[in-house]
Amino acid sequence: MQPTPMQGARIAAVDLACRRGDRLLFKGVSLALGRGEALHVTGANGVGKSSLLRLLGGLARPFAGAVERRGAAGLVDERLALDPEATLGSALAFWSGIDGGGAPAGIEVLGLAGLLEVPVRYLSTGQRKRAAMARLLAQDAPIWLLDEPLNGLDINAVALVERLTEDHLAAGGIVVVASHQPFASSRFRRLALEDFAA
Repeated sequence: MQPTPMQGARIAAVDLACRRGDRLLFKGVSLALGRGEALHVTGANGVGKSSLLRLLGGLARPFAGAVERRGAAGLVDERLALDPEATLGSALAFWSGIDGGGAPAGIEVLGLAGLLEVPVRYLSTGQRKRAAMARLLAQDAPIWLLDEPLNGLDINAVALVERLTEDHLAAGGIVVVASHQPFASSRFRRLALEDFAA
């Protein structure tokens, strides 16, 4: 039997500290998540929620401490990373090829089928967020790092993203959400980042 991408997935941080310029944002953050576990990172603007996700994803280096990650991580944040001049279908197909997937995933379920010929630059905030989720689904990454994933979404799209997250956790995936907004799930532990402010 072939192992799934979820098997053995884990993410942990030990005594993590983050510095931006001359300012130490936070220090002493430790966490550990395995299969089917989720963390909701909360805190005021500027406390370092986005920076923590970038550290966990390996996109930035910690000022102190260490991150251990087993399994690929996919990040959804305000950086859409889709060519604004390309149609949505072309932009998603481009990343699907790079990410190793087949056809772009989640097009139908995320309500994007009617937008595939629309240039990315014309998409609304909510449509862009759903496009980012489609790319995440195509990555088949066991670890999801979601930075304000509900911003710009209407009530139906919020419920859809919450359901996709629940499905990912039920399949053994790991989710870290940084958000001001509540996330409808009983699986999430909470980490108040202001408790670790330097």
